[in-house]
Amino acid sequence: MSAESEPSRVMPVALTFLGAARTVTGSRFLLDTGPDRVLVDCGLFQGEREWRRRNWDPLPVDPASMDAVILTHAHLDHCGYLPVLTRNGFSGPVVCTPGTAALAALILRDAAHLQERETEQAREGGYSKHQPPRPLFDAADAEKAIALLRPTEYGAWTPLPGRARVRLRRAGHILGSAFAEMHIQGTRVLFSGDMGGPGHQLLRPPEAPDDADVVVVESTYGDRRHDVSGRSALAAAIRRAVRRGGTALLPAFAVDRTPVLLMALSQLLRDGEIPDVPVFVDSPMALKGLRIYQDAIRGGDPQFRPELLTHPENLEPAHLQLLATPEESERINAPRQPCIIVSASGMATGGRVLHHLRHQLPQERNGVIFTGFQAQGTRGRALVDGARQIKIHGHYVPVRAEVTQVDGFSAHADAEQLVDWLRAMKPPDSAYVVHGEVRAAGSLADRLRDELGWNAVVPEYLERVSLARAPSG
Repeated sequence: MSAESEPSRVMPVALTFLGAARTVTGSRFLLDTGPDRVLVDCGLFQGEREWRRRNWDPLPVDPASMDAVILTHAHLDHCGYLPVLTRNGFSGPVVCTPGTAALAALILRDAAHLQERETEQAREGGYSKHQPPRPLFDAADAEKAIALLRPTEYGAWTPLPGRARVRLRRAGHILGSAFAEMHIQGTRVLFSGDMGGPGHQLLRPPEAPDDADVVVVESTYGDRRHDVSGRSALAAAIRRAVRRGGTALLPAFAVDRTPVLLMALSQLLRDGEIPDVPVFVDSPMALKGLRIYQDAIRGGDPQFRPELLTHPENLEPAHLQLLATPEESERINAPRQPCIIVSASGMATGGRVLHHLRHQLPQERNGVIFTGFQAQGTRGRALVDGARQIKIHGHYVPVRAEVTQVDGFSAHADAEQLVDWLRAMKPPDSAYVVHGEVRAAGSLADRLRDELGWNAVVPEYLERVSLARAPSG
């Protein structure tokens, strides 16, 4: 008998960590009352092979038994498993903001395209672990998932199965990002998603959270404080590459990081802090994402900072060239003059940036500048850790170019900002620290215990816990 047919009965709620537990990838959190199941985020595991293999493992819960999915935002490690979920039987609504719906459609289509292309390359090159090589999901799976997206506005309570409801509120991480406040069987649960900080160059800061009985909070930078000198460090790295007569290659997340970097480059050029050289954006998905951002800015979306709404031209540095075709992309593998190339993906896990890395890394005059978090097991992490060679498309490439990690452009809140954001809440019954590597998650949990007096836990992968109900009265 369903909860709806017994309105007076309060059923126990369980939370299972199907991903993002002691790792910074694969966000999937299952709320389960028995007859009703809601999945919060539905992401792909990325990075180390140990994590990526989990994408192929069957879920411990039948996807067809899930009633709804809530997406906090559109990054692949939060939405990229949706096509697999739908292929295996899920058919419920996927609740998200309009911005997330627009970006998730773009990201899922691109991910399917990359899956299919890499499968074909593996088939031709014979280096796949699967025989015959096959994609995790294809374009048809992606379209089925996209058809389930149900946009809802910020601040609106949306009903879910089992007398549950959810409200999405501004998180300031990327366009459309939200933290989710849920009421389920008398328990108030807050899922932070990926939390932005007050220094995002494009977006307004996160809204303040309401009190909750249970908090599930990310910890990507749970043991670090952002360096505020990112702008000057970026300018210095670009100047060094240009002075050597080389290319400054910026691997960048197509969504959000590309427009953030374009704004930074525009400001640096205007202030004379970097040479006036061509700036290329080489990522089909980044160009489409940039158009989504520009449309939202032109529409006066209140997520954006007021100064950007009044000066949208700040996203267009001088001599900006947007490259759409493979032929245009190939031409800048050997540019005729020093230049800046912004290309996806941000952790060098796929996309056109791999071709640029194959050409740029062997030459000392070039510079590769990372401006975002590099997860364990990614090429980006290997490069910033000092790798002397890197494997791309089955071949090892020597690393002679200067590799620089620039902090200060992260779309994630740092440890101090996370604690400050949570400080306004009354202590919950429990807090679960997720979406962080072991050291980062443990450090943030320690701070929540020591500074806020919270009962903070770093859960294990596939761990299942019971959620406390809100006190009566």
